Amino acid sequence: MATALITHKDCFGHVTPAGHPEQVARLDAVLGALENLDLVSVNAPFAAEDDLKLAHPISHIQSIRDAAPESGWKSLDADTHMSTGSLAAAMRAVGANVRAVDMVMTDEVQNAFCAIRPPGHHCERETPMGFCLFGSVAIAAKYAINHHGLDRVAIVDFDVHHGNGTQDLVEEDPKILFCSTHQMPLYPGTGHAHETGGFNNVFNVPLPDGAGTHLFKKAFLETVIPAVDQFRPQLIIVSAGFDAHANDPLAGMELNEDDFAWVTEQICDLADRHCAGRVVSSLEGGYDLHALGASVAAHVKVLKERGE
Repeated sequence: MATALITHKDCFGHVTPAGHPEQVARLDAVLGALENLDLVSVNAPFAAEDDLKLAHPISHIQSIRDAAPESGWKSLDADTHMSTGSLAAAMRAVGANVRAVDMVMTDEVQNAFCAIRPPGHHCERETPMGFCLFGSVAIAAKYAINHHGLDRVAIVDFDVHHGNGTQDLVEEDPKILFCSTHQMPLYPGTGHAHETGGFNNVFNVPLPDGAGTHLFKKAFLETVIPAVDQFRPQLIIVSAGFDAHANDPLAGMELNEDDFAWVTEQICDLADRHCAGRVVSSLEGGYDLHALGASVAAHVKVLKERGE
């Protein structure tokens, strides 16, 4: 089989104010880093409202629609902004994740990487925040359960920031396991180890500033991997944030490209053991453009090798 690269030109239309770290150039860096890989290129569809409603009430969906400006920007909070193209970009981001689930679950491809923006893992059930408008990965997990009849979906989040939105959306769903490694203290201030979800289905591993390779790998080997093994997922979805890189301006976990390749290998090993290698990965953070491109390339190269 093969690896899909799912994206859409509409994701360039999400324009943030000057100096904002979640900028259009991020997607240029990602796609530029992947252009020499032989991937199955797919245009992300526009998300269906019914798919959004798997995770968000109609009031939230409508509030995002209503906030879309006719010109300039609309600030939803100090960090989260919408331009004229943001709604379409966010709908494509969700659509990419849903399409990826369909392709992987029907064996059209072995795995998939969604090169999308805005990211999604900070958006809670009714609260956009942290650059995020919809909980794309949580929606994908719920879609896999509702449309493909799965009983167990694991979400693995290695973004440097805790995926508070994903946790909010899945912590009361026994069919979804959420595992997150992240720096603490750091935005958004959630993700303590004692947050375990309604069914012991949440595993948070907070790591200190400067954690580096050793503590990151230790977190996966001692907590994340055993939790996923015990859960035996039928699909693994990855919140792939690369802002734990040593060069990233927003955090200080001090990882490098080799670490992202390593963790991708570990996730693929889990997928091989439990779900026929099925992995859907979705871009979250990463704000140093060179580090982002290099890290995404390392991540997707492993996905491609494992998909061949």
